[in-house]
Amino acid sequence: MTKNLGQEEIDALFSKAQASRNDPGSAPARKVVRCDLGLTNQLGEDQIVALTKLHETFARRVSNSLAAHLRVAFEMSLVSVEQLTYREFIGRLPDLTYFATLHVMPIDARAAIQLDIAMAYPIIDIFLGGSGADTIDSRDLTEIEEQILETVVRLIIQDLHGTWAPLLDLEFQFEQRHGNIQVQSTILLEEKTLCLSFEMRLAEVTGSLALVFPAVVSNALLRKLSVQWSYSERIPSRESRRHVRTSLLDSRFVTDLSLPNTPLAFRRLINLEPGQVLMLPKSAQEPIHFNVAGKPMFLAYPVRQGTRRSARIEKRVSILSPNTKDQG
Repeated sequence: MTKNLGQEEIDALFSKAQASRNDPGSAPARKVVRCDLGLTNQLGEDQIVALTKLHETFARRVSNSLAAHLRVAFEMSLVSVEQLTYREFIGRLPDLTYFATLHVMPIDARAAIQLDIAMAYPIIDIFLGGSGADTIDSRDLTEIEEQILETVVRLIIQDLHGTWAPLLDLEFQFEQRHGNIQVQSTILLEEKTLCLSFEMRLAEVTGSLALVFPAVVSNALLRKLSVQWSYSERIPSRESRRHVRTSLLDSRFVTDLSLPNTPLAFRRLINLEPGQVLMLPKSAQEPIHFNVAGKPMFLAYPVRQGTRRSARIEKRVSILSPNTKDQG
């Protein structure tokens, strides 16, 4: 039977449907979370730990190298490991600084090194025979001073190569110092970079040094570090140790009894035939080897228990025992 709805009934149905859509309690509330795309692909905790250990070693190498080169007490330490855009990095730079680029081969990429200009003065002063403690008004470097500082930067680059070489054998070639205008075009402004910040101490002066690597270089290093980290020694948890122990207890190993190694002349073996008795230089009262998975583990005596062959364990065989050395 077909029922025909009147206009009033149709309007009532539409009104009811509209009211249910507008009722906030009729559907679960949606939670909107702000997404910051700049936070994607951030360094993980394990990566930061690995980078920190690697570049703490680098800082110690530079401390020793520059102390020997300048013949004064010099110290450098790692301050931070960050991943940020190149725009964010150059936004932190002071108006007057020392900034130079490095050509990274064979990747054919460009990295950068930045040094506080206040730190450059005492380094140059000591290089020229001074004490490094004199106060110098803030100014840009002369051409001769840039050449002196370039020598120091090359030493730092050499230590960087030595630190990275066991993981990633890259060559860092010093290019040149850049002014404020060229700094902005060194790396793409929105590219994610790896920034390593260090504190340097010389005489009474403290300053900072930063190394900046583009994504193609930092990603290659992180891949190598992740492989090394995955094979690094880790302390197993109590649960994992219990699981391994349980698995071992249920494992099966082939066992057998055998005489210890006994050298015999080949002339005694060449004419042997079935049924002959071969006399060995071993007493019948001496125990023989009870082997587990082909390795002698115990000294034992062969015995019989009913219709079964058995072994009566005498003692455990030492790993360094001369009787087992040839079988190890």
